Amino acid sequence: MDLDKINHYMKLALMEAELAFHEDEVPIGCVIVSPHGEVLASTHNLKEQNSDACAHAELLAIKEAGEKLKGWRLIDCSLFVTLEPCPMCLSAILQARLGNLYFGAYDKKGGAISLGYNFSKDNRLNHTFSVMGGIKHFELSRMLSNYFRQKRNLPPLK
Repeated sequence: MDLDKINHYMKLALMEAELAFHEDEVPIGCVIVSPHGEVLASTHNLKEQNSDACAHAELLAIKEAGEKLKGWRLIDCSLFVTLEPCPMCLSAILQARLGNLYFGAYDKKGGAISLGYNFSKDNRLNHTFSVMGGIKHFELSRMLSNYFRQKRNLPPLK
């Protein structure tokens, strides 16, 4: 996929993250795209609203895309998310058979790949997928930092 398309879909995920921010959810947005470029799902975190630890943007998007396609296998689809997926979400990406993962900000404390859980390249598992991280890292990191700064009544970062 070319860089213009990657940036376009990441911008859609960012728009979802902004919705989450305004709904007082951790601002993480996710978009799943078909191999032909059709947006199959567009979601954001709903953990607080749903009182559900599993209501991560990625899991909600995988469910939405599966419902749209009437099947759980999202073969050759691409997932775009504003923050590096946690181990639970990376496992779901593997289980859904997604072809590509594109993420924004790295998460050194909770991101599966940063923590060494590189399921995408583990040939012992029944599926592998490509990963590209760090897309708009600084912009997306700033959004997350400002969300938590707001929670602590601190001024936003510029």
